[in-house]
Amino acid sequence: MIIVGVGVGPGMLTEEAIEAIKNAPVVYGSKRAIETAEQYITGKANKIRDYKNLHLLPDDAVILSTGDPLFSGLGKYASKNDRIIPGISSLHLACARLGVNMTNLAAITAHGRGGNHSKHLLVQELKLGKNVLLLPDASFGPNEVAEVLNELDINADIYTCEELGYPNERITGGNKTKPPEVQSKLYCIMIVQK
Repeated sequence: MIIVGVGVGPGMLTEEAIEAIKNAPVVYGSKRAIETAEQYITGKANKIRDYKNLHLLPDDAVILSTGDPLFSGLGKYASKNDRIIPGISSLHLACARLGVNMTNLAAITAHGRGGNHSKHLLVQELKLGKNVLLLPDASFGPNEVAEVLNELDINADIYTCEELGYPNERITGGNKTKPPEVQSKLYCIMIVQK
């Protein structure tokens, strides 16, 4: 199978991704992924119902992954013989929007991993002086990030980047005493140390 990153939002597909999608006899993905790539789909499009059984799909099937498949995406289901085409992720777009250099950046996904595990990883990276892009979880968002910054006595800006790449994109800044509030379920957090 071919796992294709469709990017974080509309207009974020690479030329290589578009070519793979156009040539695919069958495309699988989430509703959002299919909608993002629909103008390039020439074969049959199917919504993924069981992510754990992706390995049972035909070898020539294209699997659409929102963002980049290897940043909290469907790349985790690839076998060594599968092809992965990267996409423009929330990490790339958030760094570009905020002017944050990626050379001192750590990427953490809290999504589905729970607060304690995420907190441990965040503490590690912050103590190393890293800026952090965090994919949040319902149990670990801006308020929990602010608590960690307070506990460590680290001065940093906290940004929430909502609906990146979409027309209603919204970036809000805050800090450990007044973390930004989110209005969307589709967001990431950027922590920039001072």
